[in-house]
Amino acid sequence: MAEDTNEIDDFAQQSDQESTDLKIELSEAVADGQYANLVMVGHSSEEFVLDFILVMPGIPRAKVKNRIILTPRHAKRMLHALGQNIEKFEHANGEIPGSPVPEHLSVQFGGGQVGEA
Repeated sequence: MAEDTNEIDDFAQQSDQESTDLKIELSEAVADGQYANLVMVGHSSEEFVLDFILVMPGIPRAKVKNRIILTPRHAKRMLHALGQNIEKFEHANGEIPGSPVPEHLSVQFGGGQVGEA
């Protein structure tokens, strides 16, 4: 968990060079987290939208559990922080095996182009 705190501190420093301390509060409800096994990513010229979804085996419908909207700059910082954390994880635990999207998965999601993760 200490590495996660460092990533938050690094992110805060990048976000505002003049601010030295960022106090982040985490409510109990948010601390419990929300599991997702599919992420749909869409974007416009102004924002990136990440929809976190829980897909259950054998059930043809799934609901978005959480939606996060980011500016393009924050999305790029998040990509960088996630990449660094994946490197650290794999260094400690071994390579994470790839997981291709099943060919039979057809996602219908309110129109528009989206990417999957």
